[in-house]
Amino acid sequence: QVQLVESGGGLVQFGGSLRLSCAASGTGFRPNTMGWYRQAPGKERELVAAIDTAGTTNYADSVDGRFTISRDYAKNTVYLQINSLKPEDTAVYYCQYRSYGYVYWGQGTQVTVSS
Repeated sequence: QVQLVESGGGLVQFGGSLRLSCAASGTGFRPNTMGWYRQAPGKERELVAAIDTAGTTNYADSVDGRFTISRDYAKNTVYLQINSLKPEDTAVYYCQYRSYGYVYWGQGTQVTVSS
């Protein structure tokens, strides 16, 4: 069973930075895509960025250059670096793992940006 554990969220001031981490376990060695989604209050969950096993990245059109996704294959961990945080980045950030049609989600980590 795949398990995803997110960390790194918290309360940060406008203009600050955060690095979110998502550690995966139980994945085995299969081609996969890991990604970050976010859900703001009253809004639908939306893709932020994703990265596949080959390291190919995909960013949502709404995401600007402040977001960088990366992964550490040895640690089976994906990261999301967010710089110059804005109040509109406030959301619960979820990690997703996809492989061969199977989709798994983490429990989410809250990011709150104060103005």
